[in-house]
Amino acid sequence: MTARILDGAALAAQIREDLSKRVAELAGAGVQPGLGTVLVGDNPASATYVRLKHSDSAEIGIASFGEHLPTSASQAEVEAVIRRFNADPAIDAFLVQVPLPKGLDEAAALLAVDPDKDVDGLHPVNLGRLVMGAPGPLACTPSGILELLVHYGVEVEGRHVVIVGRGLTIGRPLALLLALKRPRCNAAVTVVHTGVADLGRYTRQADVLVAAAGSPGLIKADMVKPGAAVVGAGVTIEGKNRLVSDVEESVAEVAGWVTPRVGGVGPMTRAMLLSNCVLAAERRVSSPSA
Repeated sequence: MTARILDGAALAAQIREDLSKRVAELAGAGVQPGLGTVLVGDNPASATYVRLKHSDSAEIGIASFGEHLPTSASQAEVEAVIRRFNADPAIDAFLVQVPLPKGLDEAAALLAVDPDKDVDGLHPVNLGRLVMGAPGPLACTPSGILELLVHYGVEVEGRHVVIVGRGLTIGRPLALLLALKRPRCNAAVTVVHTGVADLGRYTRQADVLVAAAGSPGLIKADMVKPGAAVVGAGVTIEGKNRLVSDVEESVAEVAGWVTPRVGGVGPMTRAMLLSNCVLAAERRVSSPSA
């Protein structure tokens, strides 16, 4: 068996094309979506991520607003920028790029973001909305994974999904999303982690296996149920720029579907971030007094 590829890059391109049309419709109403970023310090990876977000925004007509503070910035200075972005009507959604430099309270900074402008969908208010099944920004990587599975015809509803990893950005919100009693979700979800004894005992039960542990080569072929869909959401950077997946390449010989090492989940995360920004702008048009 050779797995079918869950091509996130191709799907993300389609999503961006659709978003660009929606941005054009907003322009007809006199509105340009605005995405903001708050970058603190000189972490090269963080700088690259922020640059890509602004590049993606420009490609589809979203206005960019960036604030780059030095490593020496105080908590008060960071939160002052956040308050300014919260109050700026031109910025529909924004993010604080993490990790923040040592000495800064990351949790406090993230809590200071207006939940309705939380483009990452990770504010506690938005996670609470997710628990309740209420409308609100969805975490970008989990929503991107769901869109990827649905687009390529992978059944989720009523199936057993095993998520390896319990992090805030992927594992926990993905489990909440896929367990919701609503179309496209409604799965039986098991969350495990690298500290579990005999991890393969759990992963071999999965109809859909999501590896989000950030542990290179964690998932091997003998840990996968034949025909399962395997999503490598966890990546590690080795050397200067080589991305290494949580999923070994040999898994493609057993799985029914698999994400590629490059061009799988990453492009979908970026596309869903843009989607959250456009949705926020559309809410601004439909509720101008909000």
